[in-house]
Amino acid sequence: MTLKTPHFHPLVDQFSRTISYLRLSITDRCNLRCMYCMPKGEEDTAKHTKTGQILSHSELLSYEEMLRVVRIAVEMGMNKLRLTGGEPLVRRGILSFIHELFSIEGLDEVRLTTNGVLLPDYAERLYREGVRHLNISLDSLQPEKFFEITGRDDFNKVWQGLLKARDIGFRVKINVVAMKGINDDEFIDFAQLALREPFQVRFIEFMPLGEKSSWQKEQFIKADEIRAVISGTGHLTPFKSSYDEGPARVYALEDSHGHKGSVGFISPISHHFCDKCNRLRLTSEGRLRACLLNDKETDLKSLLRNGASDQRIRQSIRQTIIDKPKGHTLQSDFGETGRLTCRGQMSQIGG
Repeated sequence: MTLKTPHFHPLVDQFSRTISYLRLSITDRCNLRCMYCMPKGEEDTAKHTKTGQILSHSELLSYEEMLRVVRIAVEMGMNKLRLTGGEPLVRRGILSFIHELFSIEGLDEVRLTTNGVLLPDYAERLYREGVRHLNISLDSLQPEKFFEITGRDDFNKVWQGLLKARDIGFRVKINVVAMKGINDDEFIDFAQLALREPFQVRFIEFMPLGEKSSWQKEQFIKADEIRAVISGTGHLTPFKSSYDEGPARVYALEDSHGHKGSVGFISPISHHFCDKCNRLRLTSEGRLRACLLNDKETDLKSLLRNGASDQRIRQSIRQTIIDKPKGHTLQSDFGETGRLTCRGQMSQIGG
């Protein structure tokens, strides 16, 4: 007898957006100390590096709790999952966790966002477990500047991890947080990397996220300005928009020698992309967010640890989707104050 795969009904919010994608932050810990991620003022003065407050182990969701939430979400119709952090590869037991995730019927993809430092050690095992898509955060191609941005001298590890991921066969996207006066002199270098290697390079507008953000208005650069710089590298042709690209506006890039690549631009401040948002975020402390830039959260951890039934958790997920805002107030907040009202820290929400 042939077993039929269950039919999952799509989850649609009140603005007709299909919610199919869960971003799961499995830890707030990280092996880098990036200037835009760790809160300003939390520093080890002796070592001249940011420290940042981290959650205790008991405050984090356990793997068993996360698996339960993912199973329920998949039963409801969500079929894609991205693991984020912090740095997800620093959490012990992640490979076994990924193995369990792939046993969930109806979950089509498990993707991973990483800073790449541990990729030389983990790439082959991640591929064996079934991961095929990697987003790698890399804000500079210069080792000295990489150290200034991240507080760690790990550029060579990241670069070796990128090359290993390429050779194994991963589909790789490189995420570059664009900061005027810091890495804007490297935009052409990143575009040329996209022409040389099978990596899609995506430029992300610098967001002033969190109460203690180190963001400064003078460092902000619009995606349209970045694209104008990149256009000097070659001809840009927009790809047809798709949910698979998320918030990125993606372009094919071709230079005068016929070399081809692709670049993307993520512009939360200068361009609104909320109309095609298809995701929820589960933070490392078990709070479900319908919007990265809206602090309203559903406390799933309390439900999980106080004997809630699957049906009760399902209802909470559904209500979060119903309450998902039409859009964030990023543009108006930014225009009026030059700051944001979102207090959540990226290291805990999940990058």
